[in-house]
Amino acid sequence: MRAPARLGQNFLVDLELRDRVVDAAHLEPEDEVLEIGAGPGTLTSELVRRARRVVAVEIDRRLLPALRQAAPGAEVVNADILRLPLIDYFPEGGEVVVGNIPYYLTGALVPRLLGSTPRPKRVSLVVQKEVARRWCGLDGWSLSTVAVQTFAEPRIELELPPEAFAPAPKVTSALVVMDVRKEPAVTVPDLDAFFRFVEAVFQLRRKQLRTSIASVTGRRPDEAARRLAEAGVDPTRRPETLSLAEWQRLFRVLAS
Repeated sequence: MRAPARLGQNFLVDLELRDRVVDAAHLEPEDEVLEIGAGPGTLTSELVRRARRVVAVEIDRRLLPALRQAAPGAEVVNADILRLPLIDYFPEGGEVVVGNIPYYLTGALVPRLLGSTPRPKRVSLVVQKEVARRWCGLDGWSLSTVAVQTFAEPRIELELPPEAFAPAPKVTSALVVMDVRKEPAVTVPDLDAFFRFVEAVFQLRRKQLRTSIASVTGRRPDEAARRLAEAGVDPTRRPETLSLAEWQRLFRVLAS
């Protein structure tokens, strides 16, 4: 079931932090911007001042009058970002994505933005702090870490306390800036197959790799251990400890 349109949406009301969020996007005068979850236009008004073009996407029709009043220079689009054909708005890619996004969107949004070409130049999102740390691999790796870092180099620019938003959430937020790679960091014949493999292994994340690889590939544990050794990976490790380069080597060895 789809989450309600505004579930988890908390609007940034601290103007000093608003300016810092916009600063972190490193906008240039000729940039085109895709703003996700524009809301009443708190970020939009400043984005319009700094960029050549701003496409402000907002799903809640009730917020459109305030958004248009706050940022009359923006192209306001009333749509679900997960269904919007972005190529119609940015056919050559290269846009800067900015957003203070509802927490329920975080899992689906990154594949939507980065999973196909043309890709944006940079993605700058305010998300839940735990999600930001996961994307950056600061608390061990997950499927989302692998997905993000395959296509981008993420970093946490700043943390935002609950009182910076209205209504105040029960969690701390963080601004993640992702510089999108010109080419994926993983070089494999089939990226979709690579991500399916990584997802399957992470479903057995509590097990040692020799056990999870045996289960996922249908090999005997001793054969799985041998393949792991060929990839330079200790069979007793667990999935969250692998780097992107190790995932690539492991996938290539198993595919061969």
